[in-house]
Amino acid sequence: MYTDMEQWTEIRRRVLTEGVSKRQILRETGMHWTTLEKILSHSEPPGYQKTKPRGKPKLEAHLNWIRGVLKADKSLPKKQRHTAKRIWDRLRSERGFDGGYTIVREAVREIKRTSQEVFMPLRHIPGEAQVDYFYALVKMAGVLRKASFFCMALPYSDMFFVMGFERECTESFWEGHNRAFKFFGGVPSRITYDNSRIAIKMITGCHERVLTDGFLQLASHYLFKHHFCTVRRANEKGVVEGICKYGRSNFLVPVPQVDDFAELNQHLFELCWNDGFRRLRGKGAVKTELLKDEVFLPLPEASFDACRKESTRANSLSLVRFDDNDYSVPVSYAHHELIVKGYVDRVKLCLRDGTEVASHTRIWGKESVSYQPLHYLPLLERKPGALDYAEPLFGFQIPRCFDRLRQKLERQKGHEGTKDYIQVLRLIESFSMKRVAKAVEKALDLPCPSPEIVKMYCLPEELPEAASFCLDGRERLSGVKVAPPEIEGYGDLLDEEGVA
Repeated sequence: MYTDMEQWTEIRRRVLTEGVSKRQILRETGMHWTTLEKILSHSEPPGYQKTKPRGKPKLEAHLNWIRGVLKADKSLPKKQRHTAKRIWDRLRSERGFDGGYTIVREAVREIKRTSQEVFMPLRHIPGEAQVDYFYALVKMAGVLRKASFFCMALPYSDMFFVMGFERECTESFWEGHNRAFKFFGGVPSRITYDNSRIAIKMITGCHERVLTDGFLQLASHYLFKHHFCTVRRANEKGVVEGICKYGRSNFLVPVPQVDDFAELNQHLFELCWNDGFRRLRGKGAVKTELLKDEVFLPLPEASFDACRKESTRANSLSLVRFDDNDYSVPVSYAHHELIVKGYVDRVKLCLRDGTEVASHTRIWGKESVSYQPLHYLPLLERKPGALDYAEPLFGFQIPRCFDRLRQKLERQKGHEGTKDYIQVLRLIESFSMKRVAKAVEKALDLPCPSPEIVKMYCLPEELPEAASFCLDGRERLSGVKVAPPEIEGYGDLLDEEGVA
């Protein structure tokens, strides 16, 4: 039993080589003589060939109108563009078309396919970079949430760097550049961006932009040249667009499960570096080898200070507002002029001369408050009645021995005992919680514990202050005289006990 190709080959061989007559082949196979002629004329089955495209008599007169509709759609939002069904409806109602939906759908598909934009293959120069953001889901501390990812790619070597942030903003834009430059070991000489509001205030022409101060500060620090894509021409940074898709598909599938952004970014750092040992099609070496050929500007001695700065004033609650959240400062700085430095992970509060007075973990939500209980302990000395109602102390984790000390002090001294307890709490400002708790445990063994005794127990034993006792507020004790010991009597005692 021959296959079609085997029979084709056998017939050609017998007729053209062995001289078997065509009539003989026709009798044996029963095929039509035109089929035999086709076999003898072609070394393989030529297949079905149309001599001209199949006509569309009903639709032919409307094709230019359809092309015009689809061309006009390109300037409209995607959700308000014509579907094939809508074009068919308009053809019937406006142009008297009486054909079926299927031929309209196929014509629309063909016009869209053949009218797609054609791109020029580009040559990538060493030392150039492209930057973009993309979004993906991560499971952080057990909660599924959307994160923003900064991506910088080097088209020549195809090395890239990806880092996750809470959101796309000026601070993450700055920090992403800092980390990417360290990852690559240098600063690209030219970087291409899209038209993000982080970098651009206003578009004034095809390639003319009014840049933000934040972007100019970054460019001035690292001295790279910048280029912004033509509006709606993301293909001008097509390499990083492809890297964003690659990173989302390969680094974030399945959805990462991490505790925080530090763990996520360490994971991404390792993946980016390991990807550098991959060789792409058409490249003569792996990415890390090509990275050595990149032309970089040298890294400055210090990284760019990736923080957003704002001048503000602490209010009467000793709070400073930044990015719609409040952060506490020591009560001694209430009503003072301060400078807020907002980083991607921290918020630092400083005086005008740069002295840091407080630091908090950055809050990325809205209308929240970050208290540090130690900031408010000095105020409790003036307002001891607020001890049980102070919002900054709510949830303040202290060992149980502190509660026992407070109960003992208040039983012995009443309201004055509360003040003494507050003085003990203030020791946490100078000593670690562990050291103060240990001192409190020792003081609880005494009949009458006091803040001075707790402080004495907090001091290291080798310090002279550890053997001193403060008489502030106890001047009556200054007249007490303690007689020196009689050393001579100690020898008599030894003799009485028979000790040599």
